[in-house]
Amino acid sequence: MSRILYLHQHFSTPEGGTATRSYAQARALARAGHEVTVATGRFAGAETGLSGPFRFGRREGMVDGFRVVEWDIPYEGGMGLGARGLAFARYALRALPPALSGHDLVIASSTPLSVAVPALLARRLRGTPFLFEMRDPWPELPRALGLRNRPILAAMEALAGAACREASGVVALSEGMAELARARGAKRVEVIGQGCDLDLFGPHISAWRPEEAASHEALAVYAGAHGTANGLGLLLEAAARLRSAGEARIRIVLVGQGPAKAALMREALRRGLRNVSFVPPLPKRELAGLLAGSQIGLLCLAPVEEFAEWTAPNKLMDFLAAGLPVVSNLPGAAARLLEEGACGVTVQPRDAEALAAALVRLAARPGERITMGRAARELAQRRLDRRFLAARFVAAAETALGAPPRPFEATA
Repeated sequence: MSRILYLHQHFSTPEGGTATRSYAQARALARAGHEVTVATGRFAGAETGLSGPFRFGRREGMVDGFRVVEWDIPYEGGMGLGARGLAFARYALRALPPALSGHDLVIASSTPLSVAVPALLARRLRGTPFLFEMRDPWPELPRALGLRNRPILAAMEALAGAACREASGVVALSEGMAELARARGAKRVEVIGQGCDLDLFGPHISAWRPEEAASHEALAVYAGAHGTANGLGLLLEAAARLRSAGEARIRIVLVGQGPAKAALMREALRRGLRNVSFVPPLPKRELAGLLAGSQIGLLCLAPVEEFAEWTAPNKLMDFLAAGLPVVSNLPGAAARLLEEGACGVTVQPRDAEALAAALVRLAARPGERITMGRAARELAQRRLDRRFLAARFVAAAETALGAPPRPFEATA
């Protein structure tokens, strides 16, 4: 049995409303016989599985076979740059003592990139190997989104380079991220993408719909962050075109929270977009019911060229697992996946007219929509089952530990 410290500032169980990748992987590591501790902060929308009071800024307990340590370090997407940086720094400082306390392996899961600091120091001061999980490309992504502070970008570049070079292994969520890791000198890189939770999402889940949704309306659901990077103004433009065309068969549903949500709601009200519903963040289990009662998944990101190969949207996996056809404005890897699976339509990143037309087509052709939904679920089962991907992550962690490879098997 190896002692593994898993550093992820934004950890959540399926009871929360955010991504659960680290939960699935920590559980798989524990079921493979390792003693796992997940160290996390207090992320808005997350549920860590702990409910007791914080004492001296922390609480801890066992969750599904592994230990969770949660520090009272609040973070949410609507924070300003300074507040976010402070939260990242506080987490890195709190993570340093456990990283130096004699674990056999440290897993540093970025975002944020600062999570690599305690892992690097444990490597340099104690020789502890670490696995660097690259969920987002830093500093490339913030640079693409408009960050121009040269000292900050230079510091990010230095930290990202050190993390890739000194890690015993790098797990990247996309081929584009893997290429960046290799360019920085990573010794061993494995691509393990986002996976589908086939038990949590799917046609077997009891369905529900928002109260304002009419029975004749096809629900097209976006579920995720409402920020600059998501470009959700495009969905409002598509809704406006649907309304102007007198199209009453489609309702766009935006689920989630973020710094752009208030402005989006004001804009929808100003334009009289009664075919748009805003829903607060939902726990994953409630979201699964909404997707079961919906007809189309919406994947939307801002028209940033780098997103094409560098991003790995978790929401796409939820749509596929739920058996929904997907309408997307994201080119690159996501578009190739939808085309390969014959389970979605991709439009140009800025083309609201084409997006509206794709929604009309799917609403008007229920047979085609159902066929594409079945293909989405089949693709999820064939290639994207999270249990198999979690087993690959266990193998990557054990390789970083220097252990011989074990027979490959999925964990339930």
